[in-house]
Amino acid sequence: MAVPQFGDAEAGRTYVDRPAAFGIAGQGGRVALVRVSKAGHGPWLDLPGGAIDPGEDGPAAVVREFGEETGLKIAAGVEFARADQMFINTDGAAYNNRAGFFVVRVVDEAAELKVEDDHELVWVDPDAAVRGLRHDAHAWAVAAWLRRLKP
Repeated sequence: MAVPQFGDAEAGRTYVDRPAAFGIAGQGGRVALVRVSKAGHGPWLDLPGGAIDPGEDGPAAVVREFGEETGLKIAAGVEFARADQMFINTDGAAYNNRAGFFVVRVVDEAAELKVEDDHELVWVDPDAAVRGLRHDAHAWAVAAWLRRLKP
């Protein structure tokens, strides 16, 4: 099955493939997102997650990244979708996130895990998440997750 590709390549840029993992946690009819605020840029919404470090697999990366960004300890469940997203990072680097999306379960709060001060955990209605997420691949994954919840 073909993996959907999101984002438009800018002419003259080389996009580096970057393995990534993102988690979708639902709670009380809402989904966990992070509001990212970086100097010189307006805030945006992302799914918690990010690059897979050397020697890591997707489940380990999503657990680590989720904790670093939200201060929540999670358990990674099934990888339910894959999608690629071309984007320009705030440092100007061009990446093509080759992402796995995981259903995750919140186990506990763990403030000591949170190290990314520019990320804030927000719980958002899933429909608003689909409309508000920065990356189309993230919005697509939330929509796919919602469809899995249907009886």
